[in-house]
Amino acid sequence: MYELFYGLKERPFDLSPNARFLFLSRKHHEALTHLEYALRGRPGLTVLVGEAGTGKTTLIRAALQSHAAAPNSVVHVANPTLTRGEFYEHLADGFGFPPEVAASKTRFLKALEHAIATRPLNGSGFAIVVDEAQSMPHELLEEIRLLSNIESPSGRSLGVMLVGQPELAIRLNDPVLRQLKQRVALRCELGTLDLQETASYIAVRVRVAGGQAEQLFSRDAVVAIHKHSGGIPRTISVICDNALINGFATGMAPVGPEIVLEVCRDFEIDMAAVPAVTAVVTPAAAPIAPRPVAAAPVSQPSAVTPPLAVATQPAAASAPQTAGVAAPSSAAAVASMTPTAAPAAKSSVAAVVEEPAQEREPLFSGFARARRRFFQFSR
Repeated sequence: MYELFYGLKERPFDLSPNARFLFLSRKHHEALTHLEYALRGRPGLTVLVGEAGTGKTTLIRAALQSHAAAPNSVVHVANPTLTRGEFYEHLADGFGFPPEVAASKTRFLKALEHAIATRPLNGSGFAIVVDEAQSMPHELLEEIRLLSNIESPSGRSLGVMLVGQPELAIRLNDPVLRQLKQRVALRCELGTLDLQETASYIAVRVRVAGGQAEQLFSRDAVVAIHKHSGGIPRTISVICDNALINGFATGMAPVGPEIVLEVCRDFEIDMAAVPAVTAVVTPAAAPIAPRPVAAAPVSQPSAVTPPLAVATQPAAASAPQTAGVAAPSSAAAVASMTPTAAPAAKSSVAAVVEEPAQEREPLFSGFARARRRFFQFSR
C-alpha cells in the first residue's frame, strides 16, 4: 500500500513472527542463546518469560531455523490448551512415531526412550518447545515434568522449553509445582526496549524491507513512538505501520510526531499520556459556567448587609474569572503538553531538514551494532 511511496520492497512492520526481521537487543540475544543451548539437549527445563509482544515467538522461530536439527527431533507446541491424549498425539506426530504409538502413553514413552538412547552423541537431541506456556493445564505441566525424567545411559535427555508471559512465573511459584520449578536449569526474562533500542528496532526492520529509517520517521516521531509504545516491539510495529499508512494518505515523508499521536489516539494506546482533545477542553470549560449568576442570591440580602460587603462581592466573583484566564486554551494546552506541537505548523520534512544532524544521529547510532548482530545471526 505505502511501499512504493516510501521506497520499500515489502512492509517492514507486519505482525507475523518473521525471523528475517529479528532485532537482537542484549536481552533478546541472551534469550536466543539459551533457546539454542536448550535445543541441543541441555538437561533440565529452560524458561523464557516476557510480556505479550516482546518477541518470544519470533525468538522461537529464529532458534528453530538456526538449529541444524535432524528431522522430527524438535516439537513446537504453539497451542498448549490440549488434553493429555491430544498432547501425546501431537508429540508422537512431531517426533515421527508410528500412529499406533500416539494411542498409548506406554508405547509413546518406550519409543521416546529408544529414540533418545539411539541418537548419536554428536547429533542433535530431542526437544519440546511450548509457547504460551502460561495457559498450559496443570495436568500437562505435570506430564512435562515426568517427561524430563527420561535420560539415556549416555546422559542424553529430552530438552524442554517453556515460553510464556509473566503469569508463567507466577504459576511456577505455586507450591504445587515446586518439583517442576526445581528442574529449571536456565531462565531468561525479556524486557521492553529503551529509546536507543527502539530506534535500532525500527532501523533494522526498515533496512530489511529495503528502506532507510531516517527517510521514514523523524527523530521526534521515534521519540513519540517509544514513549507511547512503552518499548514493546509489537506495539512499536502497530504504531509504525499505521503511521506509515496515515503518512502515505497525507503525502508526508518522513512521518512526524503529530501522525504518531493521531495513531495512538485512534488505537487508544497510552491515552493517559497522549494529549486527547477532551482532556484539553475540559479545563477550559470551567470559566463557561455561569459563576457570576450564582452571585445574585448572595446579593439579595444587600438590604441587610453593609454596602461594603456588597462591594467585595465582585472581587469574589473575579476569582473564577482569573482561573479561567489561567486555564489554557486547547491550542495552548497542546503546545504546553506536547513539545512537538509547536513545529507542527511546519511540514515534517522541513522539521527534519532544520534539525541538526548531531541531534538526530545519536538516536540511530545503535543501528550499525544491531545490524552487525542481525547479519551475523542470519548467516
